[in-house]
Amino acid sequence: MKNQDRIFQRTAVFILFIMLAGCSSSPGEKTGEGEVIERAPQTHTVEISQMVFSPAEIAVKKGDRVNFINHDIVAHDVTEESTKAWTSSPLQSQQSWTLEVQESANYYCSLHPVMKGKIIVE
Repeated sequence: MKNQDRIFQRTAVFILFIMLAGCSSSPGEKTGEGEVIERAPQTHTVEISQMVFSPAEIAVKKGDRVNFINHDIVAHDVTEESTKAWTSSPLQSQQSWTLEVQESANYYCSLHPVMKGKIIVE
């Protein structure tokens, strides 16, 4: 009987180990000890259509990328509003441009200043 108890205990420990090994926090979350696990950068999409950035406001994490795609029939650009810290070249129809986000920013189309958007870094 002792031998069967040992086998049962080892099996139970092994199963517990396998179950715990499969339980991991998703990237970017805090562990039980408060340690932050890095997450892979994500890519978000903003579509340009009918003279509008959609979505007009987008929440991202620092290091994420925002891909702007022009679905309009006219050219547009994407320009940081306050200091012009970054800008795309004019995007023709179906062209795209990707920005790696470092901080929150308001942006607009310098070719059509009524078009505005906002990136919020959480």
